[in-house]
Amino acid sequence: MYKNQKKVNPISMKHKNFWKNMLIGFLGGMISGFFSSGGGLILVPYMTAVLKMDEVKARATTIFCIFFMVFTSGCFYFRQDFIDFGMAIKCALGGIVGGYIGSKVLWNVNKKVLEISFIIFLIYAGIKMIMG
Repeated sequence: MYKNQKKVNPISMKHKNFWKNMLIGFLGGMISGFFSSGGGLILVPYMTAVLKMDEVKARATTIFCIFFMVFTSGCFYFRQDFIDFGMAIKCALGGIVGGYIGSKVLWNVNKKVLEISFIIFLIYAGIKMIMG
């Protein structure tokens, strides 16, 4: 160890990252529950920009996280009798096929193209929300 180098306690770093990751997960869950989507809009940029995670790994990890967010929100909406099951099953079947194809295509897309297309999608979604 160098003379002026501070000793880093790996346990305290893990603890700090744990709470930071919990906070970002909380924010993603709040957005997902409040807007019925959007957890990925928080998690993917966080994982790629802050955690320096690979783009594909960040997306895969986010999908896994969103599963639990959506399940939790879905249980609340189910208890409140807000779910149209006919519509939900049709969309779920399409979502299963689309999710499978999308995850396969993800492996063959250039990471820079993926990043740019995600930014364009966010801008488009933002404009649509502003315009009503």
